[in-house]
Amino acid sequence: MPKPLLAARRPDQGNTQNVESLPLFAALDLGTNNCRLLIARPIAYPSRMEHGIKVLDTFSRIVRLGEGLSVDHKFLPDAMNRTLIALKSCKKKLERFEIPYVRFVATEACRQAENSPEFLARVKEEIGIDIEIISNEEEAKLAFLGCSTLLNPQAENALVFDIGGGSTEFMWVKRDNAAPPEMLCEHRIVDWLSLDQGVMNLSEKFGGMAFAEEYFDEIVGHLVKRLREFDKKNKIADAIKTGKVQMLSTSGTLTTLAAIHLGLSHYERSRVDGYAFSMDDLRDAVQSILAMSAAERFASHCIGPDRSDYIISGCALFEAICTLWPVQQITIADRGVREGIIIHLMQEYLRENS
Repeated sequence: MPKPLLAARRPDQGNTQNVESLPLFAALDLGTNNCRLLIARPIAYPSRMEHGIKVLDTFSRIVRLGEGLSVDHKFLPDAMNRTLIALKSCKKKLERFEIPYVRFVATEACRQAENSPEFLARVKEEIGIDIEIISNEEEAKLAFLGCSTLLNPQAENALVFDIGGGSTEFMWVKRDNAAPPEMLCEHRIVDWLSLDQGVMNLSEKFGGMAFAEEYFDEIVGHLVKRLREFDKKNKIADAIKTGKVQMLSTSGTLTTLAAIHLGLSHYERSRVDGYAFSMDDLRDAVQSILAMSAAERFASHCIGPDRSDYIISGCALFEAICTLWPVQQITIADRGVREGIIIHLMQEYLRENS
């Protein structure tokens, strides 16, 4: 059973700590499409109910571990080899530091693949990294925790979503003003949904990446139908009409759309992370991508060869979200599960040492 996400208790007002004296933490997120590592030190603010992290090193590489998984139900040899190379790079980064608190997790691809136990055993034996498979629910909670500091205190509710390679997580969040004072955040997850459709398996479902553009409208319609029950159950569309709902994305698809809208010559995290963008502007970026040829998407510095294969299916997921839940703005987070793991580990450390 996964551990519940716990909030840190506020340290005593006078118990200040030098940031450099705090221990290091590391988190690895092995997804269907990406392999990501984050090494960080916590920044604690004893006099306020806040938290933060100081990033010391990162790693992110598109490995496409889940390539062909929806067809064969097993990891392909090439996909495993690409992932092993990336994990070896992660291990080299980890060896540069003394890190007492670590957690390495795998998500949808490893939940689905019949040979994931053998693959993860190989990772442990050859590289020395022990990766645990977490549930859809814990993945959603960690992704939310990783970007929760971007929630607008004026919003009564938030719809948080994470478009992944093999699944898409949705969280319906309500501000909880009755939260006890030791809670870091005044909000709670009312409901969540893990949709078994991500940029890779969705593309494969509709005939492969070469046909995603041709079936774009059909994909959008399919996704809207899949999401309607979640919408009706929580009356999300009705809440959005009040103007008091924030939409928050922690998805590579949305960071790409933001970069396209800004006309960046190359992706710049500092221009995207934490900023609110007009939904209309992001939908215009979708149309710009649809108007590109496959070669143009491949050559784009904001899309590139790693994302060009699956960006259309990611855009279809986003268009379905826009169709069902038309808000004016979307806050984009270039952070997620890795940051959520770090914050969770940090909270446990602060609770034990406060």
